[in-house]
Amino acid sequence: MRATVIATFFGVFLTCTYTAKEATKKTKKAKLYVPQIDCDVKAGKIINPEFIAKCPPGCQDVKHRVYGTDIYASFSSVCNAAIHSGIIDNTGGKVLVQKVAGHSGYRGSFSNGVRSLSLPRWRESFLVSEGKPRKGVSYPSTLEYSSSKSTAVKSEPKKTEQDLKGTKSADISNTSEKASDQGDTARKEHQTTPVPTPGTEMATTTPTATTMTTEPSTTVPQPTTAPAAPRTTAAPAKARPGLHRGRDMGSSSVHPAYASVVAAAARQVQAAQGRGQNTAFRGTSTSASNRNILLHNTAMEIDSWKPGLSLFDTGFSSKEELNPKPLESISQGNQNCKVDLSFLMDGSWSIGKRRFQLQKRFLGNVAQALGIGSAGPLMGIVQYGDDPSTEFNLKTYANSKDLRNAIEKIQQKGGLSNVGKALSFVNKNFFLDANGNRGGAPNVVVVMVDGWPTDRVEEASRLARESGINIFFVTVEAAAQSEKQNVVEPNFVDKAVCRTSGFYSINVPSWFSLHKVVQPLVKRVCDTERLACSKTCLNAADIGFVIDGSSSVGTGNFRTVLQFVANISKEFEISDTDTRIGAVQYTYEQRLEFSFDKYSTKQDVLNAIKRISYWSGGTSTGAAISYASEQLFSKSKPNKRKIMILITDGRSYDDVSVPAMAAHQNGVIAYSIGVAWAAPDELEAIASDPAKEHSFFVDDFDNLYRYVNQLIQNICTEFNSQPRN
Repeated sequence: MRATVIATFFGVFLTCTYTAKEATKKTKKAKLYVPQIDCDVKAGKIINPEFIAKCPPGCQDVKHRVYGTDIYASFSSVCNAAIHSGIIDNTGGKVLVQKVAGHSGYRGSFSNGVRSLSLPRWRESFLVSEGKPRKGVSYPSTLEYSSSKSTAVKSEPKKTEQDLKGTKSADISNTSEKASDQGDTARKEHQTTPVPTPGTEMATTTPTATTMTTEPSTTVPQPTTAPAAPRTTAAPAKARPGLHRGRDMGSSSVHPAYASVVAAAARQVQAAQGRGQNTAFRGTSTSASNRNILLHNTAMEIDSWKPGLSLFDTGFSSKEELNPKPLESISQGNQNCKVDLSFLMDGSWSIGKRRFQLQKRFLGNVAQALGIGSAGPLMGIVQYGDDPSTEFNLKTYANSKDLRNAIEKIQQKGGLSNVGKALSFVNKNFFLDANGNRGGAPNVVVVMVDGWPTDRVEEASRLARESGINIFFVTVEAAAQSEKQNVVEPNFVDKAVCRTSGFYSINVPSWFSLHKVVQPLVKRVCDTERLACSKTCLNAADIGFVIDGSSSVGTGNFRTVLQFVANISKEFEISDTDTRIGAVQYTYEQRLEFSFDKYSTKQDVLNAIKRISYWSGGTSTGAAISYASEQLFSKSKPNKRKIMILITDGRSYDDVSVPAMAAHQNGVIAYSIGVAWAAPDELEAIASDPAKEHSFFVDDFDNLYRYVNQLIQNICTEFNSQPRN
């Protein structure tokens, strides 16, 4: 009997063991197949909101452009962005990509052998991290592209181009409603990640998509109730060393894009730091939870004829709501001087206590002369020495009296004169929405320097200028004869300011004569027409479209061309003082559809494009270029970049090279887009140098939409690469 029981027990044990092994086999996850992408693949071309992909070796190349730092604009190369962030190196590897909302600014930097570029804003962003699956997330083995590029796994049949093409830019009059429905559906599907607010649980409802124009917000944040308590510095005074070595300017940098998306969390961190000093999530150390808060799945859809919708639209406002406590006294201020102003105050030991007091008196007089107020100039102060720190930001004080009182309480912090480090700090931390930056007001930095900086300023200044910051220098006294041999950059002012015309720099021989430059400085700071660094690639051009209306185009294709023109136009900031749009249609003859000064709002421009009627006739492209030069670009404003975008579908009956050369010599930057039977040699002759970056060709009108992003990218890249001095 005992033997029978033992045998039965042993049998049951073996059965259970076998069953458990079989269950384990069944539940074991299949190995994740990671699709490979090419070096030139941009995140925006892939529809999947989150995916893992394998990058090949050799992607570290300047031709695979990257825009941003830590968080990247969606038309950046995925693989080169991963190299820039340090996730992989040039040997390739797996990368996890998460799509997030578009941002109002992307700052370039040099990291891991890759130079990323700056960009004012873009409609969609992405994050890169180590290519390991996140728990509970399933990843596609085949990536879905928004164009005709096939990425099917080898074991699967390849998709046809028609399958992958998706919604095309078709005849406006017949397909706009359908395209609009598809765009709305895509937005609804990919706007379900809410932004949490303090004290509330994360909502599960879909945010309502809002119409977002490129006109900057002019909402003025209310200031806090009382000035921050002054900082006391216990460090003893010390003699200025004979040789100051430059410090690393980026070791503690923070990226403002995270703070703008999770403003609530940033304000909590800021409060913990005290004294109104801004704190944001740091670069590559961003935690998974913070990335999840940022995650905002956005599909790349083809825009239809909804003028209010933009390639930049994400369903989120670019401004976070600010609700600081109001001051008892709020001034409207000088409304003729609406600027957001940061003073970099020299707190180094070399300035001495007495001259530091003279500097504070000067800043107080400037605040009084500016006329601080919610509808006028707003002013904050950053003190620098070894390291910079914010004394108070733009939203802290809303009248000159309170501001002057706060300036009087500032304590000298001491240290070296690290101006470059201070400029880098301001660029990354000061002009944030959460700190009171209004968007519609020019950003201005005035740097006070006693003698000479102890680190390099050129690179930090360049990045600040690319971000749209106008840099002024007020240099007091000069390096002593014994110190001149230790000056890091003798011509640091010329390397830092927007223009070397003298407008952006004031030299004062003595701190005791500083009061004499109060009014000259205020006058320059308030002269917004001359603040050249407020200009970006999106608000500094006169763009003239030269449109082929010949018989070979046809009515349906002509409407597709107009949609292409509208989709480009809507990405620019259009007004009398920003970008202006004009259009010419041509056959054998030419017709001015509307000039640069005809329409001053984006809605009016888009309506005017839609009203253009098809002409039909021959193709005289050379004559059309000459006509556009005379009727459009001869009336362009002197401070505008003149950009011609010509679209044609065939070879011209006349010569194009001579008219194009004349246009180039008159400062016109020409882009040529050829369709179907357009001649490649003519497209290159029309285009500015280098022709490969200014000329494009598609085999079908329905594929024009593919070049909307590329054109804007090239225009912005060219703008950002131009010397500013």
